[in-house]
Amino acid sequence: MAWPNIFQRGTLLSQFSHHHVAVFLLTFFSYSLLHASRKTFSNVKVSISKQWTPSAFNKSIELPVEIWSSNHLFPSTEEATLFLGTLDTIFLFSYAVGLFVSGIVGDRLNLRWVLSFGMCSSALVVFVFGTLTEWLHFYNKGLYCSLWIVNGLLQSTGWPCVVAVMGNWFGKAGRGVVFGLWSACASVGNILGACLASSVLQYGYEYAFLVTAAVQFAGGIIIFFGLLVSPEEIGLPGIEAKENFEEDSHRPLISGAENEDEAEPNYSIQEDKTITQVKAISFYQACCLPGVIAYSLAYACLKLVNYSFFFWLPFYLSNNFGWKEAEADKLSIWYDVGGIIGGTLQGFISDVLQKRAPVLALSLLLAVGSLVGYSRSPNDKSINALLMAVTGFFIGGPSNMISSAISADLGRQELIQGSSEALATVTGIVDGTGSIGAAVGQYLVSLMQDNLGWMWVFYFFILMTSCTILFISPLIVREICYLMQRRQARILSG
Repeated sequence: MAWPNIFQRGTLLSQFSHHHVAVFLLTFFSYSLLHASRKTFSNVKVSISKQWTPSAFNKSIELPVEIWSSNHLFPSTEEATLFLGTLDTIFLFSYAVGLFVSGIVGDRLNLRWVLSFGMCSSALVVFVFGTLTEWLHFYNKGLYCSLWIVNGLLQSTGWPCVVAVMGNWFGKAGRGVVFGLWSACASVGNILGACLASSVLQYGYEYAFLVTAAVQFAGGIIIFFGLLVSPEEIGLPGIEAKENFEEDSHRPLISGAENEDEAEPNYSIQEDKTITQVKAISFYQACCLPGVIAYSLAYACLKLVNYSFFFWLPFYLSNNFGWKEAEADKLSIWYDVGGIIGGTLQGFISDVLQKRAPVLALSLLLAVGSLVGYSRSPNDKSINALLMAVTGFFIGGPSNMISSAISADLGRQELIQGSSEALATVTGIVDGTGSIGAAVGQYLVSLMQDNLGWMWVFYFFILMTSCTILFISPLIVREICYLMQRRQARILSG
């Protein structure tokens, strides 16, 4: 078997300098902190719901009604839960819109400035939303919606920027392994958010928001002063310059045709190879790149499922099994553990095969079975954690791979000669489309669980996972055929 470049040119680590390690860690933890602040909201939903419906807990007839109705936003816990789902939907819609814009902005401005601004500004909004309003005992639905719209827009600066920076530093060799491991940043952020929230939740949910906002703001300052956007900033050759001196022994992981001679680009980004300053491509041109639309639609379905676990898993465990909120927060970590392992292992396998779609297809088929199994989990924490980790492996793994390694492949394919000026835009399109699907899903989940029950929510997840496979089925067929032809050619030549 012909192994990919990571095995043909020595170990992967030998190609990296301390600058690569620093960039890996800084981008990893910057996005982890952004995700930690999002996870905090999902981890304290039960507490917020109780705070917004205090009349249900008024057991004293001695206190005046005005005291209990001052922060009485909703007459019942069900209505409070529905509003929490609405906030998730509002956040994801604004996040999706912001991703389309942030990708374009990131390709035209300094990525470090955009990322740092988004982290610090988002931290301030989270502080106002969860901490300041509680300290002032000011509860207003319009204010909550407005703040969460702004937070979605600010948080959207994160993913396109960090993927573009990683794409500037890490080339084609071993991208599945590197990005598979690096894409665990979201899951690590979820774990960090759950740990921070559960550690201070006993003092009030406002302190969970305070801690995560403070840590995120500090991270934004570190990014502003410490992140190197590209090797050229310190006089090192860029990824494209390095790869031009090396002859690739395998076909590109993302290609628009079966061989290079058949590829006929509709436009040219670099007509003259001597030109070093590349103009950023337009939004329409990025959408026309092979694979972008297919993976964007597939990610819309898959991110709906993945983010539903992200937003609703602690609430589901507490609501369905009656477990304490802090225990549910800690138990939900196992879903992210499965996603970390799944993204890394599946990225490694896709590097070995030199194709991504077949690995995704197998994982998603197994994900359907894991969803069926988890929906029937008994009221046992150990069994639930095991089934949760398996589900995270087959759902979170493919989600991490599409949003990171595949987005980097799409933004650096041969039709645009690997221009980094397209990478943030393509990443914004893929993740933005995914966030639109996730936004619609969060509202549907809140409606389904309120009217039909949790089992119908899992049926919905199975349907969306199947749609993910459907959208990338042409790519799956084409890449499987290519792998079979390559195997037959080796047998004949051998």
